[in-house]
Amino acid sequence: MSRIRRKKKRGDSRIRRFLGWFRRGTQGTATQRNRVKLFPNGGDFFPALFEAVAEAQRSICLEFYIIRDDVIGRELALHLENAVQRGVKVSLLYDYIGCFDTPSAYFRRLEQAGAACRSFNPPPFRRGLAWFDKRNHRKIAVVDGSTAFAGGLNIGVEYAGYGENQEQWRDVGVRMHGPAALELQRLFNESWQGETGSPPAACSELSHRLKGNGDATVHIVSGGPHHNRSYIRNAFRLAIAGAVRRIVIATPYFIPGPRIIRSLLRAVRKGVQVQLLLPAVSDVPLVRLVSRGTYAQLLKGGIEIYEREGTILHAKVMHIDGGWTVLGSANIDQRSFHRNYEVNVIVGSRTFGRQVDRMLADDLGRSRPITLDAHEQRGWIIRLLERLVSPISWFL
Repeated sequence: MSRIRRKKKRGDSRIRRFLGWFRRGTQGTATQRNRVKLFPNGGDFFPALFEAVAEAQRSICLEFYIIRDDVIGRELALHLENAVQRGVKVSLLYDYIGCFDTPSAYFRRLEQAGAACRSFNPPPFRRGLAWFDKRNHRKIAVVDGSTAFAGGLNIGVEYAGYGENQEQWRDVGVRMHGPAALELQRLFNESWQGETGSPPAACSELSHRLKGNGDATVHIVSGGPHHNRSYIRNAFRLAIAGAVRRIVIATPYFIPGPRIIRSLLRAVRKGVQVQLLLPAVSDVPLVRLVSRGTYAQLLKGGIEIYEREGTILHAKVMHIDGGWTVLGSANIDQRSFHRNYEVNVIVGSRTFGRQVDRMLADDLGRSRPITLDAHEQRGWIIRLLERLVSPISWFL
């Protein structure tokens, strides 16, 4: 056996071993032989999503945190209305808080056209304001139970570009065809039934075995306040612990907490190169202040930090050793770990990994490295603000 073949076999064996750790540590589901395609920008993601919706034959299920009544939202609505006219069952679950600014007429029109629309966690005013902290942050779509989309993109114009300016954000999505789609369909059905008390009309039959013909192992990890522990955080920590060469993390909201920080520093001590890709400009400035409060400790520990310039970074990606990738809706923050309903996919595939490598290399090339000397020269006003907002990091 040649050296290259032996090296590839060892790498594939390590991926399988790590995914076994994920199954035990995250209560997730792993499937084999999926076809997975990366969409490195919203400008690539939405045409593919709309094409799948236009070709649907039986069912369309969508679960999104934000759906805007703008050009992208209206285009989606038109495709869904056309699908209903073809006899396709459509179920749409949206977060009440995330869609607070979306006119109710948008969802009424879809209902009138024959789609089933439900809001997640509408306000039960009789129980006070505790409901406000419970949100469905997932972004998934499943078509005919066999093709699924996931990532960090909401339905809106700001997510639909190529990351060229602050009005067109930098985000990423993925399409999966194969048995991984069945697991996302099951999660959607679970969410829908939890809100309505009955399964969705667009529920695709889950008892059949969907055979895939791709090269990707896909592990689905879901999280929410109904779990006794944070499986989302466990997945990130297991991924970090499993790295042997390089970790690249892109995230818009970085409030990691002590456990993630310890995991990152431990990886560096093992000889792993760790690179953090964070936004130079954030749509939530308070989060950026809290994030920068962690920079000194991370930089002193040998972690490289880069700030993506020219746009607002909204992508949520962790890439491990070029061979496997964590991406989805979850940020590396306390809200995603403990209070939001989230879903991440972990893709084990060298082919997919090369696509992610190219995407992240482009992002790093558009980023400014942060040095410890430059960071410690920030003004006293910034330091004061960082200390003032740090106690509220749990709520951001």
